[in-house]
Amino acid sequence: MFEGTERMQQKHRVIILGGGFGGLAAAKNLKRAPVEVTLIDRRNFHLFQPLMYQIATGSLSPGDIAAPLRSVLSKQKNTQVLLGDAVDVDPDARRVILRDGASFEYDTLIVATGSQTSYYGNDSWREWAPSLKSVEEATAIRHKILYAFERAERAETEVEARAWLTFVIVGAGATGMELSGALAEIATETLRHDFRKINPTEARIILMEGAPRVLGAFPEDLSAKAEKLVTRLGVEVIKGVMVTNINADGVTFKRGDSIEQLAARTVLWAGGVTATPFGTKLAERTRAETDRSGRITVNPDLTIPKYPDIFILGDLASAMDKEGKPLPGVAQVAMQGGAYAAKAIRMRLSGDTELPPFHYFNKGDMAVIGRAAAVANIFGFHVSGLPAWLIWLFIHLIYIVEFQSRVLVFIQWGFEYLTFSRGARLITGEAATDSVDGSHAGRPKREC
Repeated sequence: MFEGTERMQQKHRVIILGGGFGGLAAAKNLKRAPVEVTLIDRRNFHLFQPLMYQIATGSLSPGDIAAPLRSVLSKQKNTQVLLGDAVDVDPDARRVILRDGASFEYDTLIVATGSQTSYYGNDSWREWAPSLKSVEEATAIRHKILYAFERAERAETEVEARAWLTFVIVGAGATGMELSGALAEIATETLRHDFRKINPTEARIILMEGAPRVLGAFPEDLSAKAEKLVTRLGVEVIKGVMVTNINADGVTFKRGDSIEQLAARTVLWAGGVTATPFGTKLAERTRAETDRSGRITVNPDLTIPKYPDIFILGDLASAMDKEGKPLPGVAQVAMQGGAYAAKAIRMRLSGDTELPPFHYFNKGDMAVIGRAAAVANIFGFHVSGLPAWLIWLFIHLIYIVEFQSRVLVFIQWGFEYLTFSRGARLITGEAATDSVDGSHAGRPKREC
């Protein structure tokens, strides 16, 4: 009798998996709702992913773009934050299972676990070509880049030095463009006076893309301007090629009918993405359809077919816009999806079941190439160069979660703009002297 009464008085339980843009937006928009929110993430912080490349290239430190989830939601009394890694789900019993065996029941589940890097079935390449999806990977890339210049300074032959000073970025989407532009500025400005034996300005930076143009998601005119901007920085753009192998010595790729090899000791991966292991498990448990990237096909209200109590947000959701085109895996889609899911829950609790379909309001796309160089498609207006860079600067500062971080990032960017200095040029992780040939340089140590 007592247990039944307690059950009747229990508030609607909302579990949110993932504290990224989508999950955090959902939690914040449920602040005044009559629900109990539990946000579970395997990390205790929210990471501002669009600026990850600045960690990788030494402009910012991880703490500048990360905010503790408990701190962000500390004043939200109906929300608790838990550290945990969801590995399984029972959609019929409405239960989420964590890696440590703990389980949590829910009335509504919001899944915003994001995506992971796809090497298109060539996972062995990960050892030689790190991607940019986590803080550890970002600092590993920073290690790899800075270590390359150090090893080139100690090279015994010109051929060896040239291999260390050759950098290859695979994938010319926004991440690839950002990395290549930042790398060019490091070589030509930041490090130009730091070495005695080598000349960093002679570093060769190559951006490889399988498609016929860079920034394939952008309009063609902005794609062409972006390529012109990055080329002006000294980056070589190679399009229409397919990478066939990556190892310690460099990259093998196919161009037309010929196979070519490129000696490069530093290869960075900015290729595609695929579903996380939990996303794959969720699709299996709900028997949901997925696209070729493993994203779950959702209803117009972002729920899984036959499971109206499960919302899928951000990179894991395969959703369409009003024209039938797939929504991109960008922060704005996730944030608007989080706000929509929260609104849907509030409407359902108030008895209103007539929920309009999710409508993504596309504010535009932006990609930064370098100092005062960017391209932007804002509400259909195409902008490039300094104006686009200023817009990019302003918008990214606004969306950083914590005010203190905004101030620190703004100051750091100011110094960098005036001096080209990058204050976070630290080689961390495995000591550089631990590896003679550098084959392990840049890989973070495994946890015990």
